[in-house]
Amino acid sequence: MANPEKAAAVAELKELFSNSDAAVLTEYRGLTVAQLKELRRSLGENAEYAVVKNTLTAIAAKELGIDAFDGQLAGPSAIAFVSGDPVEAAKSLRDFAKANPQLVVKGGYLEGKALSEAEIKQLADLESREVLLAKVAGAAQASLSKAAALFQAPLSKTVRTAEALRAKVEEQGA
Repeated sequence: MANPEKAAAVAELKELFSNSDAAVLTEYRGLTVAQLKELRRSLGENAEYAVVKNTLTAIAAKELGIDAFDGQLAGPSAIAFVSGDPVEAAKSLRDFAKANPQLVVKGGYLEGKALSEAEIKQLADLESREVLLAKVAGAAQASLSKAAALFQAPLSKTVRTAEALRAKVEEQGA
C-alpha cells in the first residue's frame, strides 16, 4: 500500500470505525445517486453513510481488529457508520430497504460484536432508546403509586373506623 491516497483512505476509514458505536455493511447495486442521497438523509445526523472500497475497508477493519466484515466485502459496498442510537439507524436502513429492494443489508457490528443480517433486523424491531426509557419510567411511577396507595390504606381505614366509632358513640349517647 505504497500509494499515499490509499493510505489516507485507510486512515479515514479507521477513524470512521473508531468514532462509531456501530457499523452496518450494505450493498447498494442498482441504486441511483438520488436514492443514495435520500438514504443518507433518512439516516439523520447520528449516522454517516459512506461508499467504501472493499480492499481498503478490509485493511482498515483488520488493523482495528474488527472481523465482522470478513468474507462480506464483495460488490459495491457502503457502510453506515452509526455514532448515535443504533436502533434508529437500523430502522432507517430497514425502511429504506423495504421501499428500495436494491439495498441489501449484509451485516455489521455493534460495540465490537459482529451482527448478522437477521440480528440487524431484530435491532430495527426494537423500540428507540427514548421509548424504552419512557416505559421504564412509567413502570417505576406506577409501582410508586401502588406503594403510596398501599401505605395510605391502613391510615384511611383507621380514620374511617374512628369516624364510625365516634358516630356510634354519638348515637348511643343521644
